[in-house]
Amino acid sequence: MIHQRPSDARMAVIVLLICFLFNMLGRGVGDAYVTFLLPLEKEFGWTRSELTSVYSIYNIANGLSAPFIGMLFDRRGPRFVYLLGILSLGVGYFLAGNLSQLWQFHLCVGLAGGIGVSALGMVPSASLIGRWFPHNTSTAIGIAYAGFGAGTLAIVPFAQYLNEVIGWRNAYFTLGGILIALLPLVLALPWSIIQAGRPVQAETITKRLDTSPAAAITISGSPLLGAMKTTGFWALAQAFFFTSVVVYTVTVQIIPYLVSVGFSALEAASSFGLAGILSVLGVSSAGRLADRLGARWTATLTFTCTSIGLCALLGLMYFPSQWLLMTFVVFFGIAQGARGPIVSGLCTKLFPRHGLATIYGAIYACMSLGAAAGAMISGLIYDFSGGYKASIIFSMMNVILAVSPFWYSKQLRQFERQSKE
Repeated sequence: MIHQRPSDARMAVIVLLICFLFNMLGRGVGDAYVTFLLPLEKEFGWTRSELTSVYSIYNIANGLSAPFIGMLFDRRGPRFVYLLGILSLGVGYFLAGNLSQLWQFHLCVGLAGGIGVSALGMVPSASLIGRWFPHNTSTAIGIAYAGFGAGTLAIVPFAQYLNEVIGWRNAYFTLGGILIALLPLVLALPWSIIQAGRPVQAETITKRLDTSPAAAITISGSPLLGAMKTTGFWALAQAFFFTSVVVYTVTVQIIPYLVSVGFSALEAASSFGLAGILSVLGVSSAGRLADRLGARWTATLTFTCTSIGLCALLGLMYFPSQWLLMTFVVFFGIAQGARGPIVSGLCTKLFPRHGLATIYGAIYACMSLGAAAGAMISGLIYDFSGGYKASIIFSMMNVILAVSPFWYSKQLRQFERQSKE
């Protein structure tokens, strides 16, 4: 019996769904660590900065491994990278159920978890989408990015439920076991077709090269070094870094904060999850808006929503109420992750060459390093001040640094004008 290859349009949808699901799985399991803060604090008596240091190392590993994940993708293909991600994250979390020392959490949850989430995330996804969606790239990337929010919605409350019902150790065993059980399914995917991309993709990329800012740069052996000679690369890196500082200064301690102002742990986790589902809407819409309105105005709109959400979060400290909580969830949630497809879409258009995965991996590393910095600073501020107010204000201040590259970068503005012509 002869099996025919699916049509290009159908295969593109399948690839997009695969990217969405891997993003959902990786980010959801990675973000589930926020549900373990209070149980670990209760059992081991570690300080908040010690606990958030695990999340910081997770983000550092996530970020620093991203360029190498990109290189592995360019050299070994998506099958190898996704298997590495499932195996690293699954084994790391399964082992975490037996741990008793902080350095062990740094190794299994931080290092192994960070590498796993990086291999399952947007580094391979952006490259695959660039191959299958030469048009409406930002829209497709936005849909894939929505997997992050879906993971937060589905997996974080599930992890909280596991913590409360079977304890944190069995919760880790369960999450890790589910990931390991998925290995045969990942092996069975049609990777040769997935890796090939659309037949028209090469022609589209060739047409882009002449208008790409990187086209004027002579790249001698390394696409990444060539990209780093452009101001657009550093503008995107700054936007990603400070966006993560804004988000993760708050989110890593959002459940303990909401509990401290009077909400139950399950209410707090559910609010976190609801923000995740709203981010699905925001992220999927951001890519389409960026294709139509432009990256600068779309990014500015999302940061305005983030600022409104942070003001509501600060207000909960003085007026704990459901409507303020919902204001935070709606505005912060709908903007959470929305900058991802904007930056990723610009990256695929600015650097449409072989080596895109490596270049994007380097920019993605800045996002993860910003997340690590935000998480660590949040824990240090809590230990120093004994509260959450200073962390929220610090997050607000970084909004300006995050949105400014879309306004001051001449290269981003120039390319945006060319894209509209």
